[in-house]
Order: sequence, then structure tokens, then C-alpha cells
Amino acid sequence: MFHVIIPARFASTRLPGKPLLDIVGKPMIQHVWEQACRSNAASVTVATDDQRIADACARFGAAVVLTRSDHPSGTDRLQEVVTQLGLAADACVVNVQGDEPLIPPALINQVAANLLAYPQASMATLAEPLADLQSLFNPNVVKLVTDQQGFALYFSRAPMPWCRDAFGEEPKTLPVDVPFRRHIGLYAYKVSFLHDYVTWPPSPLEQAESLEQLRALWFGCRIQVSDACEAPPAGVDTQADLERVRVLLGAP
Repeated sequence: MFHVIIPARFASTRLPGKPLLDIVGKPMIQHVWEQACRSNAASVTVATDDQRIADACARFGAAVVLTRSDHPSGTDRLQEVVTQLGLAADACVVNVQGDEPLIPPALINQVAANLLAYPQASMATLAEPLADLQSLFNPNVVKLVTDQQGFALYFSRAPMPWCRDAFGEEPKTLPVDVPFRRHIGLYAYKVSFLHDYVTWPPSPLEQAESLEQLRALWFGCRIQVSDACEAPPAGVDTQADLERVRVLLGAP
């Protein structure tokens, strides 16, 4: 059994009010909630610090938790929500971002099942093979490497693994037989881990890379990683993304 929490913030530099933007007659957050409800989750809750989003969610029947607005990270916000919901320390929570209206329910089920299958892990997340040179060298694409058992060794915005010989001069193609992988930002957590996480100070690696999951590795937690069972559609970060999703969901 697992629970889904969907963080939704009104503030967005590129798309203000993003969760409430219309997609074929529904606010974006409703599309995300409906996809999450198609998973095997025991409950689906929207977490927001904005009353406008809470009111919109109430209109389409979603459970909502109002949170503080001063959390330093999304993980801190998640910890407040599980506390308000009174979830047990051994409960599993999946964090589904509020700007992914096309999130496949199968991926939500997969990341939750992986965490439950690996009791030594505090978190589980997903990845997919990375096959083009441009993505490998793009700092907006987060890369990861794992050990042979599928536990994360590191996440980075830098190209990795670094192929010394192939990348010595200007590379033109990716070397074959090297496990280049892109991180997919879907997480499952144990509630006990969330309670621990908020007591830890930010780590130097986390601050350098601006990647929250590095705090977990810094403090010795294990993160289970599997390749996604299906390719995840891109989320909505820009107006162009929004228009693309509108067309995919049937807008004229």
C-alpha cells in the first residue's frame, strides 16, 4: 500500500499560476490528480500553500492539505504533509509533481513497488537510458550512476560517467556499452526517512548541484533506481510545453 502526494505551488517564474492553467476545460492540477487516482494508491492528496489552488481542488473533489509557504525544499513540504495526514513511519509515499498532467499511472505504481521491495532503501526513483550527446552535456538534464544492485552512487548535472578516452577531444558520438542514464524525478519515500531528512542540514554536494537527493546520499541513505517501465512524457515548464500538452489531450 502507498499514498500519493502532489505538491502544487502557485508561484512559477515562467508560468505563474501553473497548476490552475486550463487544459481542455480542466485545471492542470486536476489532470495530474486524475492520473494519480488511476494508480494503485490508497490515497491521493494535493499539497499547496495557496488558497486558490485549494479551492480549485475542492471543486473537483480532491483531498487537499494547506502547507506553510516558507519551506526551503519540496521534501520539507512533503514532510509537513505526512505529519498532517498522520501517516505511519513505515508508510510509503510517492511524490508526483503538480506539473505532469500526462504522468503514467504505471510509473507511480512502479516506483512505489520498488521501494516496498527493497527494505534497505529509504527512497526509490526512476531513470531511462540516455542516448544522445547533447543531453549528456546539458546541465538541465540530471544524470545518475548506480552500483550493480541498482542503488544510486551519485546524481549530477555534469556528464557522467566520464569516458576519459572518448571525451578527451571534442566528442561527436556517445561511446557504446556505457550505461548513460537520465534521472526521472519521480520519488517514493518512507515516511520515517522524511522525518529524518528535515533534521539534516543541506549538504555541500546538494548545494553545489542544486539536487535535493544528494542530501540523502550524503547522510548514508540508499536510493533504489530502476529504468522506467514506460517512457514518461515531459512535464509543463513553459508556454510551449503547455500548448503541446493541450494538443495531446485533444485541444483543437
